[in-house]
Amino acid sequence: MKIKIFTILVIFAIVGCNNTQKSSENTASEINNEPSDSIENMDTAHKIANASGFENWKDVSEISFTFNVDRDGNHFYRSWVWNPKTGDVQMNSEKGQLSYNRSKLDSLAMKTDASFINDKYWLLAPFQIAWDKGTSFTEKENVEAPISKDALNRLTVVYGNAGGYTPGDAYDLFYDKNYKIKEWNYRKDNAPEPTMTTTWEDYKNFGGIDIATMHTGATGNFKLYFTDISVKK
Repeated sequence: MKIKIFTILVIFAIVGCNNTQKSSENTASEINNEPSDSIENMDTAHKIANASGFENWKDVSEISFTFNVDRDGNHFYRSWVWNPKTGDVQMNSEKGQLSYNRSKLDSLAMKTDASFINDKYWLLAPFQIAWDKGTSFTEKENVEAPISKDALNRLTVVYGNAGGYTPGDAYDLFYDKNYKIKEWNYRKDNAPEPTMTTTWEDYKNFGGIDIATMHTGATGNFKLYFTDISVKK
């Protein structure tokens, strides 16, 4: 049963593992927000980030969370404690515990870091699109969302073909008038058709940061969600 669960994770673990900042160094962009103009002059990526409390990230000293996946009656989880200012990461799972620093990755830590980057991207995608370099954006207003069929705006983010764990991927972020993500497509290698589509729902506030704690697929047999979230300043 566990083998089946980990096979499932291989399929979707690449989601979010592709930005050019996802390397061994502790990036400054994950510690402090870059200066921005007035909200009228912000690009859409920063408006989406700010709608989830991006301005409060600079005060965060530690964030912990458990990444959960339910699929076809199987459950998977792993828990993380991350200090974004020092780059220290601790992972807990059924396999045990591992601690490392993102500026000093050996082969074992690099494998774990790929999982951390994936899980962190699901948790903080509104911030990642503002942090990440080497991306390109296209926008379209008033499009049909893939699951709800609601009329939403769409920001497409395409990552460059160099750097990161899985370069060249794309995301279609469907957001409302308040710049909150409601659904997204993940498209591996910028393929025309989505590799995965889920909702973004059940937003909760943690120390001034809004996090979508639930993501479900269109068929109802897939659920990715976060528990045990804590934000320390």
